[in-house]
Order: sequence, then C-alpha cells, then structure tokens
Amino acid sequence: MSHALSLDIRPLLAGAGTLPMLVQAPEPGLDLMEALGELKPLVAEHLYSAGGILFRGFEVGGAEAFREFAAGFGDPLLNYEFGSTPRSNVTKGVYTSTEYPAHQSIPLHNEQAYTLDWPMKIWFYSMIAAQTGGETPIADSREIYRRIPARIRDRFIEKKLMYVRNYGNGLDVEWSQVFNTEDERVVEAYCQAHNIECEWKDDGELRTRQICQAVSRHPVTQDTVWFNQAHLFHISNLQPEVRETLLDVVDEEDLPRNVY
Repeated sequence: MSHALSLDIRPLLAGAGTLPMLVQAPEPGLDLMEALGELKPLVAEHLYSAGGILFRGFEVGGAEAFREFAAGFGDPLLNYEFGSTPRSNVTKGVYTSTEYPAHQSIPLHNEQAYTLDWPMKIWFYSMIAAQTGGETPIADSREIYRRIPARIRDRFIEKKLMYVRNYGNGLDVEWSQVFNTEDERVVEAYCQAHNIECEWKDDGELRTRQICQAVSRHPVTQDTVWFNQAHLFHISNLQPEVRETLLDVVDEEDLPRNVY
C-alpha cells in the first residue's frame, strides 16, 4: 500500500498469479499525470516480476495525455514500422489497435515478435470501452515457454523461423503503409539495415523474407520467453474456407503471409 495516495496494489485475479498486477486509484477520476511520480517507482518494482500492470480508476484525458504519461517513464515511443496489420496514427508514438472488423479476433502474441526489432514495453489505453467483447488476451510468455515440450522448443530454437510476406494486391496491407513511404529505394534501404530480404515482383508488388528467433531472453531478468508469431503467420491459422480460397487465387509463395 502506498501511503501518499493510498494506491491499492494487488493481483487482478486472486489465486491466478500476478499477471496483471492491478493498481487501483484511491478515488475514481484521479489524474494519471498527477500520480506519475508515485507510479514510476511502483512500475519499476513490480513490472518485471508481474509481467504487466493494469491501472484502473484513473482519468487519462485523451490520446495526447496518454502519450505524455507513457513517455514520462523515460523510454522513447517508437513508430509502427514494418507493421503487419492496418493501424492509424493518433498522435506521435500512439496508434489505434489493429483495425479489423469487430467479429474477428487476434490470438495472443508478443508485439512485433516476427521481426528482429521490437518494443520492450507496450502501453494500452481504452478511450472508449467496447460495449461487447473487446478482450485483450494476455499470458506470461515465460510460462508458455516452460509448458512447451523441450523437444519442440529445441527444434524451433535450432531451425528458427522464416517469415514470408507478400504485400498489396487487395489481400494484405500495402507496402507503402507498412514502410511509411512510396519510395522503393527507402524500402530497400530499410530492409538492408534490418536483415530483411526484399524482392520486387513482376507485378510491382513486394515480397520480403526474414529469419527470426523462436525464443528470446529478457535482457534484465534473463528469463527465457517464447517469442515469435509462427501461430499467426502460418497458413494453418486461417479458417479452412479462407485458406482454400486464397490458394485458389495465388500460389503458396504468393500468400499474403506464411512462415517456415
């Protein structure tokens, strides 16, 4: 318990581990920025062990205030580069969640684990709460790693993963949106700098390949975590009818995304 603000700090679900740790405002509507000075050491104390923190009952004040709060922890806010889903930029370093139809769902995953560069922290803010659904699944990737049989983990670690993406053609995000440019030379320079193989196809569209990790080690805690998006990129993730329709339209090498 924090004496200055009487913050209620406890696991969200009793008996279900510490993910996420709930920080409850002492009274509804407490300005989040006013509490920043006390929340920073609290996050430093609990984040690495708990894995995630939920702030509840605070007044955020909009996207710009949310950006200011997140930036107040000292880490630079990143641009959404080499993204895999459509999102809109709300303000600097702040983006909408994936803009998929409401009836679709996205399985649990680590942000940008299909690349060699990823954010160490990710912030979420619900400006307008969903009337139905709206859940964001979370889990401890350390525990996921531990629960996967060693023989399977070892094979993934040995082989690694190659993500293959084909952009545009009305089937996936356009390369100009993914790379935030209309200039092919800028795309090529980005790919070269990030160990991404890129290929311009005969129709003018882009194909990329990148070999990435299956697991990673946290630089602070040294915990090993399951860290990839194989389950999202592999064609088996698609509904059977969608998969069959896609393969009727394009060859396997031209699928919007796949992983090997």
